Formats: sequence, structure tokens, C-alpha cells
Amino acid sequence: MKLMLVLGARPQIIKSAPVIREVLEKPEIELQIVHTGQHYDYEMSKMFFDELGLPSPLVNLGVGSGTHAWQTGRMMIGLERSILKLKPEVVLVPGDTNSTLAGALAAVKLNVPVGHVEAGARSYDMRMPEEVNRRLTDHCSRFLFAPTRNCIENLRREGLPNECIHFSGDTMYDALLYHLPKALKRDVLAKFDLENENYGVLTLHRPENVDNPETLRNIVEALMQLKDLIMLFPVHPRAMKMLRDTGLLARLRKTKHWRLADPVGYLDMLHLVKQAKIVFTDSGGLQKEAFWLHTPCMTLRDRTEWVETVELEANVLVGNNKNLIVRRARECLTVKDLKARLKGLPNPFGDGHASRKIVQIVESSRL
Repeated sequence: MKLMLVLGARPQIIKSAPVIREVLEKPEIELQIVHTGQHYDYEMSKMFFDELGLPSPLVNLGVGSGTHAWQTGRMMIGLERSILKLKPEVVLVPGDTNSTLAGALAAVKLNVPVGHVEAGARSYDMRMPEEVNRRLTDHCSRFLFAPTRNCIENLRREGLPNECIHFSGDTMYDALLYHLPKALKRDVLAKFDLENENYGVLTLHRPENVDNPETLRNIVEALMQLKDLIMLFPVHPRAMKMLRDTGLLARLRKTKHWRLADPVGYLDMLHLVKQAKIVFTDSGGLQKEAFWLHTPCMTLRDRTEWVETVELEANVLVGNNKNLIVRRARECLTVKDLKARLKGLPNPFGDGHASRKIVQIVESSRL
């Protein structure tokens, strides 16, 4: 059986790693990894393949950055050629990037069944490009691999056939369980002069947060008020440009309790989040990782696709409201034994065997 896996952004590499390992144990499946080159930093993506011990992609389309239409169109042209040449029987697309949508559209137009890993996630905010991508991808897909029961209900409400919907659990949880023991052996805290639970981790990358100077200033100035908390900020290239343009970068470099860093690898980030007192982020993936690692999370967005983490009170939506960020963060930081309480929460994201279920379902579809 020929199975094509379409990847483009680094989070897709992480959530696909356990699927890749599962397929590699099955000699009857020929795995075809196609990297769209969605981001200009392909070398950084290659570092993730190396860090996670994954085989190199069979094809790299090298599309690079661009507008949504230009990028998605270029990807579809390249993916169509790859599908026609490699003749996969199923095309697997994880996540919600432009690569996800391009893979789904290119495959379904050629009558090749599509499997969407992470199907049914909804923020119900169509201003988010990811929301558009995941909705359209779900409606192109023969196999809908839902990470939670809530995702299943979302798919059913949209009228998608029950026989296409499968509760798999979340492959990111599989990845975390597999890599966490190795991650915790890394000496990353010493690198940044940190100690267990004496610091927070901040990540920012979404255009609505980092491309608007006023919004970025609100978030940064709010977090600068938390003077009792060391703040580790691995700075995304997109955020770095705006920090420099607004003068915030110079201010942060003079702020004693802030540590600015280059983006860190997956294993180091797992370690940092596990040992942090709190996480501030606009990343969907990091919200889940903080939940699984029992670290409280403040999400710098007004909505999230991972509503389960909010309903369980492990994650708080604070948007970019300066007063709200400060108030909710201080409330969280004063709660005793909060990590112990989070550790006792149920996990709605499956049992850590999502990848095995996905591969079994795809393989059995051939029978």
C-alpha cells in the first residue's frame, strides 16, 4: 500500500512523527513523505526531522512563504504532480496549515482518498486562516481522525458521514509520551539560568498578535508587570522583526527578569514547559502540551480550537487585553498546588495510541 504524508510546517512534523514510526514498522506500507517547504526556513524543518529521528522527505516542493492564495496554489500544483507520479492510495494530511488544505484539495480532485489527522477541531472564528483550512479539509476527507469527542460532535453537526469519523485521540499526545523521557534529560534550564517553577514561558507568532504594534505592546507590557516571575521568551522571527521596529526589543533586553532566546527545539521546549510555573502562548499545540505537562496556560487569543482545556480550567483565554492578562496571571500564580490539581484532570485527547489506530484504519480500508 502506498501512503503519502503531506507536511509543511514544523508542528506537522511533530504530530506526524509517531505516525511515521508506526508506518515504518509495517513493510507492507510504502511511506511517501512530501514536504511542501511551506516556510522559508526549510533547514529548521530539517533539524526537526533529525531531532525526532525521522527519515528525510521523499519530495521537497520548496514553495516558501507568500500570500495564502499564492502559497496554496503553488503547493497544489506541486502536490498534484507528486500524486500523479507516486500514485498513493491514500493521502494523509495533518493539522490545519496551508499545506494541509493544499494536500486535501490536490488529492480529492484526483479521486485519491484523503485522511485528515486532527479532524473536527473548531474555534468558530473564520478570521483565523487555520479555521478555514481545517473546515475545508474535513469536507474533502474520506477519513476523519478526531482527537477528542468534542471534535466528533463538531463533525456530526456539520453533517459529515458517521462512517468517515473515527475517534483516534491526538497524535501530539503520542509524540509527547514518546519523547518526554529524553526531553527531561536535557540540561536546558542551566542554559538559561532557570530553576524549576521559578519562570514562565512565552511564545508569540500569530499575525494578529505580532504584526499589530499596539497589540504586541499590550501583551509585552502586561507581562513585564509580573516582576516576580522570570520570563523566558524564545522569539519567533516574525515577532523579532516587530519587537525591533517598535523599540520593544531594546526595552526587553534591559529588563532583568526577561530572558530572550532564539527559537528552541521540540525536546527543549517540552522540558521548559514541564518545569515552568506558567505558560503564555498563542499556539494551539502549546496549549495542549501545557495541559499534558500539567502546567497552567494563559492563551493570548480570544478563542481556541482546544476548548476542552478551557472547560477543564487548565487554560484561560486572555486575548491581548492588558488588564485581563495581568489579573488572571496573578490569580493563577497565587494558587497553591495548582500543578497537582492539573495532574488529576481527565485527558480528553485519547490514550497515547492515536497513531496506531490511524494506521490500522487506513490499512484496513484496502481490504
